[in-house]
Amino acid sequence: MSGIAGIVNFDGAPLDPALIESMTERMRYRGPDGIRHWRQDSVALGHCMLQTTAESREEILPLTNDDASLVLVIDGRVDNWQELRKRLLLQAAVLRSRADAELVLRAYECWGRDCLQYIDGDFALVIWDVKARSAFCARDRMGNKPFYYHQSGNTLVFASDLAAIVLLPQLRRAINQAMLVECMAASWCSREETLWQGILRLPAAHALTVSADKTQRYCYWQPDLAMRLPCTTEQDYIESYRSLLQDSIRRLSRSQRPLAIEVSGGLDSSAILGLSVQLQQQQGLLGPGFTAWTMDCSMDARADEMAFIKALAEFLQMQIHAVAPLFPALDWFGQQVEQALDFPPHPNFALAENLLANAAAGSRVIFNGRGGDEWLSGSRLYYADGLRALDWPGLQQSWKADVADHGMRSALYWLLRFGGFALLPAALQQILRRANAALRKRQPPLDPTQWLAPARAAVLAQRRQHLLPAAEPHSGQQELLLNMQDPYGMWCLETAERMYSRHGLEARSPLNTAAMAQFMLSVPENLRLRGSTHKYIHVQALRGVLPDSIVQRRSKADFSMAFHRQLAGMQPVFSHEFVQKHPDWTQPGAVEKLYRTYQAGTGGGWPQYYLWNLYVSGLFDATGSKIIDNPVGSPAVAPH
Repeated sequence: MSGIAGIVNFDGAPLDPALIESMTERMRYRGPDGIRHWRQDSVALGHCMLQTTAESREEILPLTNDDASLVLVIDGRVDNWQELRKRLLLQAAVLRSRADAELVLRAYECWGRDCLQYIDGDFALVIWDVKARSAFCARDRMGNKPFYYHQSGNTLVFASDLAAIVLLPQLRRAINQAMLVECMAASWCSREETLWQGILRLPAAHALTVSADKTQRYCYWQPDLAMRLPCTTEQDYIESYRSLLQDSIRRLSRSQRPLAIEVSGGLDSSAILGLSVQLQQQQGLLGPGFTAWTMDCSMDARADEMAFIKALAEFLQMQIHAVAPLFPALDWFGQQVEQALDFPPHPNFALAENLLANAAAGSRVIFNGRGGDEWLSGSRLYYADGLRALDWPGLQQSWKADVADHGMRSALYWLLRFGGFALLPAALQQILRRANAALRKRQPPLDPTQWLAPARAAVLAQRRQHLLPAAEPHSGQQELLLNMQDPYGMWCLETAERMYSRHGLEARSPLNTAAMAQFMLSVPENLRLRGSTHKYIHVQALRGVLPDSIVQRRSKADFSMAFHRQLAGMQPVFSHEFVQKHPDWTQPGAVEKLYRTYQAGTGGGWPQYYLWNLYVSGLFDATGSKIIDNPVGSPAVAPH
């Protein structure tokens, strides 16, 4: 399943049928297996079908219950389908098919909005209650499926794509200037706002209920920070983690065609491939085999991972298909803006276009390693955690590893910085941080306020103050939660999902599940970072599953060459064209200076990233009229 849309007039005003048809038409790429609609006077729902599992062939969406009092549209998948099916049968539910959508609808019949606590998987869904005239909307715990909505007066509009909502004729189309500032500054603050005024995203693990007289949005799931795993030794944790990852891969492998697996040569994607091989040998996969795909970036030494790929293929005794990366022309990014009416993918995202096109020839499901960096990476905050819990054995273990791998001086600094300092009050931390900066007299890192015009810098400062945490995390758990709530990470997830979907692929991430998040939040911090071994528990679990060259790997590929290829010829843009087009956006001469800093390789930070975001911001004007006059591939909209 791959796309949903809907319009509800709670005041009973009739709807033009052409409106819902125009919404699903704009998401046609999400529905290669058909587009269907359900209409009833003032309500219209649409669904774009991508069949990924054998069970999805039995689904007809939008789906109504027996007396047609409930109507469901869902973009998603139920990964605990076996357990949910058993639970429903115990409730005397009548199941007429194997479809995941029916499980969801029956769960709502049994438990109402509490059904979400029993449903595990990736989904964005809406259930329309005909009798109560209310809409129940929800997004999965990790936000792997997109959900955008607009609510104005007596009308609710929702869709899997921004473009499907933006181009409705009754909407007042205006760029959200504050979000444009976030993009210009490469400083993402808002989890809910989008590029367009009045169009919001439903955050991960949130539900929304809407009726004529009441709207309620709430978080229906949070990980249990007090949960303790039934592990007494380090080996217990490692074995539990390996078992969890294997089960995640097994559950997510349900597919009617062979899986495609993205492999980079790094720890995370290689682990998914290695464990998939083991599961296939044990006949544990729930689909007809798989193929593996990688990008051949041997043209750039910093991005070249082919030596690791070859070692992995030899170790697993299988073929890994290598595909050249895509370096699109600059106007390709403008076309993405016109199609999606959203910020375009970054150049390093675009590299994967050829890989996805090749993988889609034989697959509809693709595995990736997303979630590995977010959930497996640790920090030296294990010192703060250990001191707070008076865990002397754990502190001693961390200290010995740091001294052995980094020396006494570094270990002592980390003990003070991430142990004692992290436990100080936030106000005192700030004072000491400023004093340290003054003493060191270091060159300050690149800061967007150096080039933003004062009015836009003020907007950024306000959004940073109100929408981002005021202080650094005091524990490993807090740092993981910040990753989970990171606005930029959510944008990356949604952008990648759209790229996969445009190729007819459903992306699945065995490392980015609620079970994985809960597990890693319950693991001691020094099991994620030990001395110089990052992702320590992951590394230990993979011994014997992957070749030593990958298990012991400490390097990480750098794909900044994708930015460099685009920016190389853009000096005229940043010297005068950008400023001429947007004279009130930046300070005089600041953008040209930033480009010179980028060319010289000085100043630290990521100047190429800032420059790219400035360029992307320049594709929009105050109203967005230049990108919606004639959107690529969009049909004419029926008059309202």
